[in-house]
Amino acid sequence: MAQGVDVIQELTADHHKVRRLFDRIRSAEPGSAARRELVEHVGIELVRHAVVEREYLYPAVRDHVAEGPRWAERELAEHTEIEEILQALRGSEPDQETFDRLVLELVTRVTVHLREEEQLLFPRLQAVCPADLLEQLGEKVRHGRATAPTRPRPQLPDSPLVTKLAAPELGVIDRIRDVLTGRGRAR
Repeated sequence: MAQGVDVIQELTADHHKVRRLFDRIRSAEPGSAARRELVEHVGIELVRHAVVEREYLYPAVRDHVAEGPRWAERELAEHTEIEEILQALRGSEPDQETFDRLVLELVTRVTVHLREEEQLLFPRLQAVCPADLLEQLGEKVRHGRATAPTRPRPQLPDSPLVTKLAAPELGVIDRIRDVLTGRGRAR
């Protein structure tokens, strides 16, 4: 995304990318290596997305949206559940019945989560948050996504401070592991 694009536009673009990957997963042959690679790719995208939301979006929601802390906690709980599914998928093979069940669960939960953010949360934030702050957060999301981890860690605290401190180091470790294993290469 270009400079001057706000946090809502950045995150919505991520949502579109994830939906396109879900379409590709649905059309990939069940049990195939291609389907596994697409699931890995969507996992990388979802983890990066969750990290930048945790670090930048949800603090703004807490500070600016009516009942913001409740919104943020609910969204973060959904992120943890999604990361648990991603972690379970990493331990499952595409030719196993569990893999297909987990993929369906992932697609369903993520789709509902994205729709809630786009239709309920983002409009509330946009209505009360200064435009210049939304643009600053968009810039931070762009930079944060590039260094964010790529592997799910549902056991880590949802704290923006913990994320800010741990994400860059975990991101480096994850990207090294991804290069060494070839994970996420097929796009």
